[in-house]
Amino acid sequence: MPPLDDIPQAARDVPLYAAEQASPSWLRRAAVFTGLTLLALTAGGSVAWYQTTRYSTAEFNQPFEAMVNPPGGDEAEPEATDLDRAVQLAPSGRKLLLGHRAFDEAPAEELVALAANPSIRLRATAAAQFEAMAGAAAQDGIRLVPLSGFRSHGEQEAIFFKLKAERGQDPETRAEVSAPPGYSEHHTGYAIDVGDATQPGTHLNTDFGNTAAYQWMEANAVRFGYELSFPPDNFQGVAFEPWHWRFVGDRNSLETFYSE
Repeated sequence: MPPLDDIPQAARDVPLYAAEQASPSWLRRAAVFTGLTLLALTAGGSVAWYQTTRYSTAEFNQPFEAMVNPPGGDEAEPEATDLDRAVQLAPSGRKLLLGHRAFDEAPAEELVALAANPSIRLRATAAAQFEAMAGAAAQDGIRLVPLSGFRSHGEQEAIFFKLKAERGQDPETRAEVSAPPGYSEHHTGYAIDVGDATQPGTHLNTDFGNTAAYQWMEANAVRFGYELSFPPDNFQGVAFEPWHWRFVGDRNSLETFYSE
């Protein structure tokens, strides 16, 4: 193998031109071409040695590819937008509609009724953790009340379209405060709407964010596996919902909301 600094015959025979006979831009292009030629010859002579090591030919050529096609050029990928991130978060094979992700209904056999309100059901683990959270809050003088849990696609369809018609809202406006059927976290059996039993006038509206119950949950819900689904200025474009919380305290619930 020739020395790494050996200059090929073709390069030695290139005539030298006076500065006034070639523009600076031409000289720069010639220098780049000659340099890349030397690099390519050097790389070709060294690939055989690298192939006897843990490096593949492709890995060895990466530095040269970077020199020929440097990153950050005109073809660099644009920065991801909030909508791009929302789509990436959506479950595999699912769609995004008006800022909401699609969800399957929880199997009926996995749902259990809450002790505080048997008409409200959650998945067993989410229900147990909510009961534990409500008990801990009560010890601190806070009375959490469950307002809504699991909803079927049919129930969500009635809520979405009926209220949209009653209030004369277009789909985009309605979607800011209520998910379309098939796209509600309530379908999963992991989402629950919570209120302050001492302030029923704040149920299901942003005034709940000013209650002691909300402040307690903001500080303590994470200990029970719950998190706020739609905080202020969330990337999905859904209005702030201080009452809407979701359980992410086990593997299945975490994958439901965060799988790519």
